[in-house]
Amino acid sequence: MLVHSTSAALLRCSNYQIREITAGIDKLSTAVGFKVSRGTRVLLKPNLLSGKSREHLACTHPTFVAAAAEWFVGQGAKVVIGDSPALGTAKGVMRETGIEKAVSGLPVKLINFDQTTQVKLSGKLTVNLARAALECDMLINLPRIKAHSQLYMTLAVKNYFGTVAGFQKPWWHLRYGHHAEQFASHLVELLEVLPAGITLLDGIVAMQGSGPVSGYPYSLGLIAGAVNPVALDTAIFQVLGLDPAKSVLCQECTRRGLVGADPRQLDYPLAKPEELRVRDFKAPTILKPISFNPLRMLISGCRRYMARVKEST
Repeated sequence: MLVHSTSAALLRCSNYQIREITAGIDKLSTAVGFKVSRGTRVLLKPNLLSGKSREHLACTHPTFVAAAAEWFVGQGAKVVIGDSPALGTAKGVMRETGIEKAVSGLPVKLINFDQTTQVKLSGKLTVNLARAALECDMLINLPRIKAHSQLYMTLAVKNYFGTVAGFQKPWWHLRYGHHAEQFASHLVELLEVLPAGITLLDGIVAMQGSGPVSGYPYSLGLIAGAVNPVALDTAIFQVLGLDPAKSVLCQECTRRGLVGADPRQLDYPLAKPEELRVRDFKAPTILKPISFNPLRMLISGCRRYMARVKEST
C-alpha cells in the first residue's frame, strides 16, 4: 500500500446502530476520497483476537463489521471476511462474538486464513502471509481501539499483524520477545507488501486498561477512517491525549519518516482531534515484554489445531 495520504477523518458515533454506522462509513470514505468499484474483491479484516474476552471487547464489534460489509456490498463489491486469531479460528471467533449472525443476511463469505504465501519483507525476514490478504483487490482494515499491555495501544497499523498466518504470529513474539523495536520494524514492513484499501476504526466503545484481552470498556463514541493507517494512528493518539513516544510502533513510523507520523502533517476533513479529545482514557503505565512463554505457544498451537479439526467435522 502507498502510505502517502495525510487525511484522517474523525466522526462522532455514540452507539452500535447499524444504520448510523453505515451512514458514518459513507461519510468517512467520501471525506478521505476513498471509492470502490463494482466487482472489486474486498477482504474485510477485523480484529478477531479471541472470543473469550469480557463483552467480546478484544474483537471489532459485530455490528461495526456488519455495517462495513453492508456498505461494501452496496457499492457492488465482492466481500470476504477473515483474520488469523491468536486463539481459535476466524470462523470460530466470528461465531462466538456474533459476527457470523450479524452478517448472515448479506452475500459475504467468512474464511480462515488457511492458505499462505511466503513473502520476503524489506528487512529480509521471510513471512507467511494470508493469501486472501495478498490476492484481494482491496484490504479493508477494521481495528478496534484498544490498550495493549505490550505495545501500549493497538490501532490501525497493529491490526495488520493479523495477516501473518497461523503459528508465525506467536513465533514472532517468541523470537523478538526482548527486541520490541525489531518486532515493530517488521510489523511496519507489512505495509509495504499488503494491498491498499482503507482503515475504518471502531472507537464507539474502546478497550482501556490491561488490553488487548483483559481490559475494560471505555465509551469513546467515535468512528474514524483513513487510507493511510499511520496517519489514523497519529490522529487517535491526539484524541486520546496519549504520548506516541510510548508506542514502539509510532516510534518506528517516525524513525522511518513515514507520512502521517508527524501530527503537524495531518488534515482533518471532518471533526478535529481537539473536538473529540478525552482526558481519562487509561493506557498501560508499565509495558510487559512482548515474548510468549514457549509452553503457552505450544498450547495455543494445539488449541488452534483442535478448533480447525472441530470445524471440519
